[in-house]
Amino acid sequence: MKTFIVATIFSLVGSCATSKYSTKIENLNNNIKISDSTTILKYANTITVPELSKHLYRYASEEFEGRGTGELGQKKAAEFLKNYYLSQDILSPINDSIYFQIIPKSYFPDETKASENVLAFIEGNEKPHEVVVISAHYDHLGIENSEIYYGADDDGSGTVALMEIAQAFKLAKDNGYGPKRSILFLHLTAEEIGLEGSRFYTENPIFPLNETMANLNIDMIGRIDPIHENQEKYIYLIGADRLSKELHLLSEKVNKTFFDLDLDYKYNDETDSNHYYERSDHYNFAQHNIPVIFYFNGEHEDYHKPTDTPDKINYNILELRTKLIFATAWQLANRENRLILNESL
Repeated sequence: MKTFIVATIFSLVGSCATSKYSTKIENLNNNIKISDSTTILKYANTITVPELSKHLYRYASEEFEGRGTGELGQKKAAEFLKNYYLSQDILSPINDSIYFQIIPKSYFPDETKASENVLAFIEGNEKPHEVVVISAHYDHLGIENSEIYYGADDDGSGTVALMEIAQAFKLAKDNGYGPKRSILFLHLTAEEIGLEGSRFYTENPIFPLNETMANLNIDMIGRIDPIHENQEKYIYLIGADRLSKELHLLSEKVNKTFFDLDLDYKYNDETDSNHYYERSDHYNFAQHNIPVIFYFNGEHEDYHKPTDTPDKINYNILELRTKLIFATAWQLANRENRLILNESL
């Protein structure tokens, strides 16, 4: 009898706790309001297939020699990105015109040469000290056995998406719709050799990590994986709910309001054997308790092969996914309050 009573009490307590938690999540969801819908769509629609394609055919060409960390092709790619931001009149957070965060040779393992992250930003109008980081790695595997590893999807797709997102935010700001918070457009080096560029940034942040609201990380969003051959309108999201359920709910609501992609959480399972959550640059932000979303199209037959070329990109899907990330960043940058962390629920 005593055992039954105790078990019943624990059952009631557990049920009550679950009910309270569910109510909190429901309240979180109800409190997320999508604002500026017309304005968001106006500037999201400046992200276009022709521009994405133009940038990527240049970026994933012989000119940049596969963008191996510290190698000449990667240096050329860094200059390409710097010149793009100069052409758009988007400043660097490092003394306005210094777009490179230099990472010394001594930081890297083995014989890797010095490299650099490329940074540009738009200052917030109301809360400039708070920042939303949108990132993509711009390095790849370079040249191996005289073959160029072009890396059009990995991560040329994320690189050009970030360029277009930055341009859209700048156009909005120029027209009087600047974000409340600052937005950092962070092109990371040395991802392919162990997430070294993002580790360096989080150890030497330009914006304090405790003022970094979230990281949206883009790594391979231009292709369709075999699982989705009959359903192209999808994207894998990884990590959105790990540190902030509110970020997950906001992401869902943005998608439902504007784009209606299939948000696939297959690889967000903590028991997934691929461990993608730990395999791209968002992970170094998450290690510092910063909420993250990793946008990913899944692996395909050209992953980490010289055949990952720009002609195989699905540019319509790349455009749609890029717009989703832009709209999500817009909501984060313009919401009234910072995200609620799971530990506070």
